[in-house]
Amino acid sequence: EGAVSTPGALSFGRTRLPDEQGTALRRAIRLEWVTLGYMATCIVVVFFAMGSSQAMKAAWVEDMLALIPPVAFLFAQRRARRPVDAEHPYGHHRAVGGGHLAAAVALLGMGVYLIVDSAMGLLHGEHPPVGTVDLFGHAVWAGWVMIAAMAYTAIGPVVLGRMKLPLADTLHDRVLYNDADMQKADWRTATGTIVGVLGIGVGLWWADAVVAIAISMSIIRDGWTNVRHASGALMDAQARTVDGTRRHPLTEQVDEALEEIGWVHSSRSRVRDMGHVFHVESFVVPHAGHIADIDDLEHAAQVARDLDWKVDDVVIVPVRQIPETFTR
Repeated sequence: EGAVSTPGALSFGRTRLPDEQGTALRRAIRLEWVTLGYMATCIVVVFFAMGSSQAMKAAWVEDMLALIPPVAFLFAQRRARRPVDAEHPYGHHRAVGGGHLAAAVALLGMGVYLIVDSAMGLLHGEHPPVGTVDLFGHAVWAGWVMIAAMAYTAIGPVVLGRMKLPLADTLHDRVLYNDADMQKADWRTATGTIVGVLGIGVGLWWADAVVAIAISMSIIRDGWTNVRHASGALMDAQARTVDGTRRHPLTEQVDEALEEIGWVHSSRSRVRDMGHVFHVESFVVPHAGHIADIDDLEHAAQVARDLDWKVDDVVIVPVRQIPETFTR
């Protein structure tokens, strides 16, 4: 584990989390193991209940895909805790971005496959048969079994997703955030599948395929959004909030804090999201006549690091003027 930074010391690839984030990480790990166990039972239940329903098949595949983000998170958080070494001078936090991209590509690819498969079934006019099953000595319409299975799969993800969202924000972990966001919305998949099964029951054979297409489009949307955000982070786009909707406010906060230092006239920073922590390069223009020495630069770096635990690796670069490409 890396040491907590001290004034005047360099800090690269932080591996020891503050107490709040450490507690959040331990809770997130427990929730992801619970998720894996619960989703494994969902996969088994839906597999034995799905019959020939396209909507149930799409829901079953989505349940299998739901295993990828927890596995990616558990792998990434173990890798990210490795200390800096000669081959990895920035640490191992990029493992989070790699896990995020892997999960996103899997989502996108499977969504495309499902929408093609479901559309072909609709175009060919396939009528999925839903017969009866023997349940405790009684003949029961198989649709009720499907509906019960989907009701079972709907409850857990919503609860788990809502529990993970605040932890993802605390940890600034996009794999955990997207896992939570997808699970929080899983009730829509279950509800849509139930509607498709009921449609078959009342003679609307096409309802099943239409619902399957809708589920596939939802998977594609999640996959594409995650691919865009994950690839942007890996290509060193400016650091963004954990949900990817806006530039992270720490970028401006770093500049504002540096400009409050007596010898700094102006500052513009570029901030890379390394996975959990940020790599900050701040270009500062000293006041006329001031020559920044080592003490000035170390103090400025410490001011930036003190803003937030995520500000880990800070480089202060004195310049005569701010590069034209840097804007706020």
